[in-house]
Amino acid sequence: MGAIERLIGQKQFASEHHKALISIIYCANSINAHNAEILKPYNITLQQYNALRILRGNKDNISTVLYIKERLLDKNSDTSRLIDRMLKSGYVDRKVCSKDRRSVDIRINQKGLKLLEEIDYVIKKEFAPLSSLTNKELTEFNKLMDKILSTIES
Repeated sequence: MGAIERLIGQKQFASEHHKALISIIYCANSINAHNAEILKPYNITLQQYNALRILRGNKDNISTVLYIKERLLDKNSDTSRLIDRMLKSGYVDRKVCSKDRRSVDIRINQKGLKLLEEIDYVIKKEFAPLSSLTNKELTEFNKLMDKILSTIES
């Protein structure tokens, strides 16, 4: 009996395809739940963490709400409210774009960068679900995930 069968108490699946799909969903949900627990003491959500990481990756450039929305892992997030909460917490700065007054420029600030540094350390230290895989296995895993994502994309 494999791990997914034990974890969800199911003896068999309709197909290997179905088993793989359930395994992916279970893994994603487990990782998200664990990361949400790690983020609780910092009083931020997974979506805010994702947005802050996006802003950190683009910290030398101006980011707009649309830029952030296009890159979020959770496409159902209300990006404007997400940014408002991060602004209220003091993790980002916002100003009206000088070229287009309807657009807003968003930047991560030092407080946001410091928060990410702390969280990244805790996540790496506390939770490494892929640590049992070798670099070769991770390369193969990433190729397989790219293949799946390419199908989803098209």
